[in-house]
Amino acid sequence: MKKRMALLAMATVLGLSMTACGGGGAKGGSATSTSGGTDKATSTSAASAGSTTASGDVANKDKPLVWFNRQPSNSSTGALDMTALSYNDKTYYVGFDANQGAELQGTMVKDYIEKNIATIDRNGDGTIGYVLAIGDIGHNDSIARTRGVRKALGTGVEKDGDINSEPIGTNSDGSASIVQDGSIEVNGKTYVVRELASQEMKNSAGATWDAATAGNTIGTWTSSFGEAIDVVVSNNDGMGMSMFNAWSKDNQVPTFGYDANSDAVAAIAEGYGGTISQHADIQAYLTLRVLRNALDGADIDTGIGTADDAGNVLTDDVYVYKADERSYYALNVAVTADNYQEFTDSTKVYDGASKQLDAGTHASKKVWLDIYNSSDNFLSATYQPLLQNYDDLLNLEVDYIGGDGQTESNITNRLGNPSQYDAFAINMVKTDNAASYTSLLDQ
Repeated sequence: MKKRMALLAMATVLGLSMTACGGGGAKGGSATSTSGGTDKATSTSAASAGSTTASGDVANKDKPLVWFNRQPSNSSTGALDMTALSYNDKTYYVGFDANQGAELQGTMVKDYIEKNIATIDRNGDGTIGYVLAIGDIGHNDSIARTRGVRKALGTGVEKDGDINSEPIGTNSDGSASIVQDGSIEVNGKTYVVRELASQEMKNSAGATWDAATAGNTIGTWTSSFGEAIDVVVSNNDGMGMSMFNAWSKDNQVPTFGYDANSDAVAAIAEGYGGTISQHADIQAYLTLRVLRNALDGADIDTGIGTADDAGNVLTDDVYVYKADERSYYALNVAVTADNYQEFTDSTKVYDGASKQLDAGTHASKKVWLDIYNSSDNFLSATYQPLLQNYDDLLNLEVDYIGGDGQTESNITNRLGNPSQYDAFAINMVKTDNAASYTSLLDQ
């Protein structure tokens, strides 16, 4: 399959009819795919015909669509946007179980503190102080991770029926109203647990989950709190590793992230406390597999819960499907000093889904796929390389579009001619903005 980089110049190729999670560089191919998004009654014959251009007979609004990494939802309330999730009968979401993963991260931090209680209180004041890097205050996954840590450590305060996930700024004396002091009892002694500081890591241009901002912020926090900081926690590994490299590693302060990026997993041997694998291999496979099934007119469970004709299938302990949400969720695994060597290659495809599909039965199709921020560490270093491994196996020619992490228009401007694609995989900048994309497909 021919490969190519989806560069900004693609705006010219796709047309300039429109006006104004990451992947930093990609492979794609020349436009050689066949009729995509056909219904189940007609897609099988279209696939076997082996045509090499996207069909103009299928309206863009009827083509397969997968939202991934950012679930269409209200960024304030978290309520799912079922209009976007049910855009057509071939629309799904692929992500991971955010609540299960958040609870795992919180438990991982608590377990580490208890196991290392004899040495973790650096200034011996009886208070275990932690700082928290928040990715995006309007992102469901970020909200869940903040809540998970606060719940496990007993520092959460309820607001509107759930744990408040807002950043606190600083909280040196424990008087903040957004959080409270928690406690941990080990060997008959009770320790106070305090969230000393937390902040959304947003840069001056507006991009969230910003690693550079986290690296700078840890310097500010250490100037304020010094040896009172016993633990560093981050909503993801990109920010976590930035803080680890800037300060935590040299000062031997355990730092916990999320995503199981290769550099973070390797850093566990150097003192990084741990991370959470959200099974990116499963997510990337499902992102493209769901499209492949819809394009083939196959049952949606093919190659997922039921083996396909090549033998690809997932075990039920790595994902769940919630039909009422039209969503596939990969399950999470804690990665610590006990098991990190099993996770050193974050771009390895899942063994059970590593078999090549027959091109004669599953004709090449063309997919438009965007990643909201080409600088996002997890999406660029882990997710996109996995997608690029799976697209060959599934006979999909994918154009990878990298956004700037700030505006939807930076991405949508490059979807000027959706008719040349058979299917779409969309990673929004903000979870509220699904209509920015579906409006283009409606035209």
